[in-house]
Amino acid sequence: MPTAPAITTSSPQVTATGVPITPGRLQQVSGFGSNPTGTQMFIYVPSRVAANPAVIVALHPCGGSAQQFYSSFDLPSYADSNGFIIIYPQTTAYSNCWDVNNAGSLTHGGSGDATGIVSMVSYTLNRFNGNKDKVFVMGASSGAMMTNVMVGSYPDVFDAGAAYSGAAFACFAGSNAPPTPMGSNQTCAQGLQHPPQTWANYVRNAYPGYTGKRPRMQVIHGLADTLVRPQCGYEQLKQWSTVLGLTNTNNGTGGAMGSQYTKINYGDGSQLVGYFGQGVGHYAPPNSQVMLNFFGLI
Repeated sequence: MPTAPAITTSSPQVTATGVPITPGRLQQVSGFGSNPTGTQMFIYVPSRVAANPAVIVALHPCGGSAQQFYSSFDLPSYADSNGFIIIYPQTTAYSNCWDVNNAGSLTHGGSGDATGIVSMVSYTLNRFNGNKDKVFVMGASSGAMMTNVMVGSYPDVFDAGAAYSGAAFACFAGSNAPPTPMGSNQTCAQGLQHPPQTWANYVRNAYPGYTGKRPRMQVIHGLADTLVRPQCGYEQLKQWSTVLGLTNTNNGTGGAMGSQYTKINYGDGSQLVGYFGQGVGHYAPPNSQVMLNFFGLI
């Protein structure tokens, strides 16, 4: 498998209107647009960018950072090979955990971290002539929870998402703060259950009147996860299968994810699929190949 390029820890901050972005290294960008919560933007642009490149937003876990997530798995090397661009947002609030609980992020056109992330996407599409039909989001733990938030609140922006050990859209709605590494709110993370239609209504109410295409979803969870319980993965599948109007068609082994994973297909598996790993804890490690295949990028 490819390995991630080395981090350039001294990368300068790049203004959105000025200094060129140097290919092949992680750099911070400022002045990219509306950003009410001060979320930081880091970007990885490969040396060879595809014509009308796809864009992937990669969201770090609680306590993490853009640079940590950049170096933790091999996604940048796939960008080098395939010419897509990766945005690595970073939050420094709530012990570096994402805003997955407030109405601002759970509402289309609201405020919160989601607004800053959408601004990053718009900036990247405009600057690099990106393909607005090939915008994706993925994340781990808190980043996976935020992945659900982004595809729920902004179905007009994202084509698909991949959530590694996350929770359903609006699972943390109304809590005083997002979940932190020490577990400030465990109601959701312990496997909060709702009927499928209730979960689906949370998504629909985030953008009332929206009738366009809904993002496809890939849900990955460890069956030995004691921090964000496996039920959280199943609740995501309940939510998105109802939103997408799909039923579980067949289950099997995880294929490229490995024999320890059970693969749960909905419809033909192109719009919604779940992977649950026996003996896999928190968080399930991202698999770039499986994810990018689902996204249609390799």
